[in-house]
Amino acid sequence: MKTWRPRTVLFDRDGTLIRDVPYNGDPDLVEAMPTAHAAIQSLRERDVAVGVVTNQSGVARGLLSRSDVDRVNRRVDELLGPMDVWAVCVHGPDDHCGCRKPAPGLIVSALAALGVRPADAAVIGDIGSDVAAAAAAGCRAVLIPTPATRQAEVRDAPALAETLLDAVDLLHALEPVR
Repeated sequence: MKTWRPRTVLFDRDGTLIRDVPYNGDPDLVEAMPTAHAAIQSLRERDVAVGVVTNQSGVARGLLSRSDVDRVNRRVDELLGPMDVWAVCVHGPDDHCGCRKPAPGLIVSALAALGVRPADAAVIGDIGSDVAAAAAAGCRAVLIPTPATRQAEVRDAPALAETLLDAVDLLHALEPVR
């Protein structure tokens, strides 16, 4: 049986690719999650585009600047290699924008920049809004639970993995959508 192969995998940033430091604007505090480098490398070796979709409401809250967010993102690129696309929402939860996860805007924007259909993409994240945004955009999703993940989010996730590398391996073993 033929398995499904993603053309693009989009990652949540905080709590998924890097350790979550709330409202972090300091690149020196960026620490890659275990297996993040191996997971990204595995995808690149398969010619799968990689990107990041991240809510950064600290900008709207006045806790950090967009420049701070960009410096942290550059540090992620230094640690894991340059991402093919970055999509960042700087709005707050009360702004009701179309880009803030769980809305699909960040994912739709990232995929458009890469010229990839949602059916050919997956999103890996650590909370339910990551999974909901993926579903709303028409992508597959894998949840990597952390202490911040609610039990209902774990229960309702379409796929679960313990690490980023496990999530990538899981994506490569999925059957095609019929």
